Amino acid sequence: MQTISLKLVTIIADEVLEERLIEEIQELGAKGYTIQAARGGSQTGERISEWEGENIRLEVLASEEVAEKILNHLSKTYLNKYSMITYITAAEVLRGNKFM
Repeated sequence: MQTISLKLVTIIADEVLEERLIEEIQELGAKGYTIQAARGGSQTGERISEWEGENIRLEVLASEEVAEKILNHLSKTYLNKYSMITYITAAEVLRGNKFM
């Protein structure tokens, strides 16, 4: 079994940003993505109604270079304006050349 080292970028954000985020990560070099509905809470509170909308969890497997571009873009564009969590983790991926 041969794996390729990639980065997993995870973005948890308001669903209203979904289409915009998809377009932007693809422009930055992402070859694909996965989106799921996301729920949770923190010490600062939980969403108290559906009126506020749902959250999405968007995941991208990418090279380190593309992952850094995505994180830099999110930092500059969204993190000061929107409730968003984003992080990067190392991933060993089978058929990883699909993501390069």
